[in-house]
Amino acid sequence: MTEVGDQPIDGGAVVAQAVALGRALERIGWMVTTAESCTGGMIACALTEVGGSSVWFERGFVTYSNDAKQACLGVASATLAEHGAVSEETARQMARGALAHSRAQLALSVTGIAGPGGAVDGKPVGTVCFGWATATRVESRTRCFEGDRAAVRAQAALYALREALRLLDSSGATTALA
Repeated sequence: MTEVGDQPIDGGAVVAQAVALGRALERIGWMVTTAESCTGGMIACALTEVGGSSVWFERGFVTYSNDAKQACLGVASATLAEHGAVSEETARQMARGALAHSRAQLALSVTGIAGPGGAVDGKPVGTVCFGWATATRVESRTRCFEGDRAAVRAQAALYALREALRLLDSSGATTALA
């Protein structure tokens, strides 16, 4: 088990956060789509652990390679060349692309270095970039998580889901339509 802040992370915590996001989405009549690289579909898996999730989960993209990011999500080759696959610029384009290629109103994306190898200058193992997009808003952040590959991936999945819910709450969508 690993920790994000002071909260232990296990598969149950990720699924619990997915349930919370799903409930909020269902309340406002929205759907979510995911664009995942280093988490390899873990977020989509957590979202679909919940019976009835087809009401609010539209689709997931697992775009592990740069070619897949470009072909499936429209990430620009210039972005990958200039900033790399693990960058907020790429995460934003992944989120926008997932939104554009789905019927969802909310997209979240994750791209990072889960390890054990893959570190580059300025981007150690555990570096993960996130993107969230709605029709009117795009946000991105970078976090560096500690632990082994499984720990980094679990922390990234939990963080992506938590922040997606925060984005909904801060946009007023969940309270305006509740």
